[in-house]
Amino acid sequence: MKWQQIPLGSIQTNCYIVENPDRSCLIIDPGGDGKKLMNLLNQRGLKPLAILLTHAHFDHIGAVDEVRDTFKVPVYLHKQEEKWLGDPALNGSQFFPLIETVRIKPAEQLINQEGTMKIGEFEFEVYHTPGHSPGSVSFYFAKEGVVISGDALFQGSIGRTDLPGGNQTQLLKSIHEKLLTLPEETYVLSGHGPVTTIADEMDSNPFLNGF
Repeated sequence: MKWQQIPLGSIQTNCYIVENPDRSCLIIDPGGDGKKLMNLLNQRGLKPLAILLTHAHFDHIGAVDEVRDTFKVPVYLHKQEEKWLGDPALNGSQFFPLIETVRIKPAEQLINQEGTMKIGEFEFEVYHTPGHSPGSVSFYFAKEGVVISGDALFQGSIGRTDLPGGNQTQLLKSIHEKLLTLPEETYVLSGHGPVTTIADEMDSNPFLNGF
């Protein structure tokens, strides 16, 4: 499996494409610039199987409908944010005057528990990592040593908790119990900024010290 980080949308949210040798792929958090993303997929001859959302904030979902309608693939989202896609007050787009209001059609598949998920030949673990938002999840590809953490954990920082449903105590608990228990060499693919590792964040992330 290979992965690619592509910053998209008004605040350059990281979208991730993970692909198998058969050219099938998963799209994670298509936050905007739908045409750019679809051109890249078509140029590389990739065949999307699904769109996975780490959470439903506007900057992670902006291109969902465009990509979904083009490739006819289902969207996966945690059940706790089922209503967020179509509600600008919940997905946060109404709070940012310079951002176009975001309303997305409902997800076809709701994630309601942790555990192993299999889509095509992709197999990975889903961890519920709330705190940044109630339905935040992380996708862990154990064989590849990669976790896609959304806005839970960043290089040297953690997700903001001042939007609807945010809770810093809960977020720190999620990070310590679900993410920092992964092998230290695990790559952390965050929703914003560069790639980091679990070891680096354990050693130097100031938000995690003394929890």
